[in-house]
Amino acid sequence: MAYIPPHKRHLKDKERPPPTPDLLVPQFQKNLNIRSSRNNKEDKRKNKNTSLGGKIVYSNNSVSRWWVAGLGDDQFSSSVHLEPISLEEIERKYGEKPLVLVANHSIQDDKGMEEGPVQRPWLDVVQNLKQDLLSSSQRLINEVSEAKPMLVARFGRILFHRSPSLDLENARKSFAGESTLRQLKRSFYTNIPASYMENILTQVVPKVGVDFEAEKKLSDSMQPDSIISCKCNLVEGDKKLQLYKIELNQVRHLVLDISCPNKNLDLRLMLSSKRILTDIPEEEKDRMRDLIGSAVIDGDVKGGLRWPLGKESSGDRYTVVGVWHTDARTYKSSSVRLKVRNADRFDFKTSVGEVTREVSLKMTGIVSQLQENNVNKSLVSESLENTLKLIWEHFLQCDSYLL
Repeated sequence: MAYIPPHKRHLKDKERPPPTPDLLVPQFQKNLNIRSSRNNKEDKRKNKNTSLGGKIVYSNNSVSRWWVAGLGDDQFSSSVHLEPISLEEIERKYGEKPLVLVANHSIQDDKGMEEGPVQRPWLDVVQNLKQDLLSSSQRLINEVSEAKPMLVARFGRILFHRSPSLDLENARKSFAGESTLRQLKRSFYTNIPASYMENILTQVVPKVGVDFEAEKKLSDSMQPDSIISCKCNLVEGDKKLQLYKIELNQVRHLVLDISCPNKNLDLRLMLSSKRILTDIPEEEKDRMRDLIGSAVIDGDVKGGLRWPLGKESSGDRYTVVGVWHTDARTYKSSSVRLKVRNADRFDFKTSVGEVTREVSLKMTGIVSQLQENNVNKSLVSESLENTLKLIWEHFLQCDSYLL
């Protein structure tokens, strides 16, 4: 039987965007993360803040927090409970259904009825967020002056998983409050339903005053152990990729996960940074170009790209470990940039792929305020209030697809 590469064996996803060559446009971006296999083990030992597999990198002084918004001071255990949900890919990974935090009462609509005991819950979020954001942004700017900071809101569900100290079923039955939840492992699930994405495009975009900026028919990235990301353009004539930018992987400085039980989506606020590399020796760039140039665009494989057998690495230095592409639309105003995208990812190391729909909101105006020499804290606080009010009113409602 002929050899079939792993990324050729996963062709049953009906929802993934078809990355056929005729969809490629000059704005095509290819994000190729490659790693130095020679120093991989040493790097893992040095950086204890790198997650399993090295896909997520945290700064040495990063802050990660979780809390629940929209509840009264003494109403936690009487207002919410844990509910199991069915997510096939998550169940395969953890071996059981995860839990989400939901309100005991039914969620009301936005037409005149309060959804919880706190009338303006976004103010609670601002109070919890403000000091961490100010201190984390100053550390980022002082310590990594050449990096580009980003403040992003993402929308999805906070999932709770089994931990060594607490069983999921016991946690659900004997739920007593925040202390119980803090013993469980958490993850943030960003795959949202098609109806939510359609609502954002048809209802929210006209209301919030953002204008269409760009549509990337196909963008590909490699998500691996490495901290190097190579962006490329597509050369239309010969359907090859051409390197134009090399970046370090995104580094997280602040991650705030906010459960919103009176809504049916949760919120993640994240301050991160990226740095463009300009001092890489030409010899190393040539190795990257050779590896990128051997990629074959193939609409029948996960991620839309494949490499001929034996061409997935460049000597003993760089190796392709994953690929993904997105079909994305971007909208912007003077203070925010909204991105709506379909993503198709494939990890060559694990032979696992995923297809997701994702919505994120970059707070570009607040980042500009945080980068000023003398930060106006009152102005930052006001901008946070306005942006989080916008998020609370327009981005946290969707079909109860996870309940």
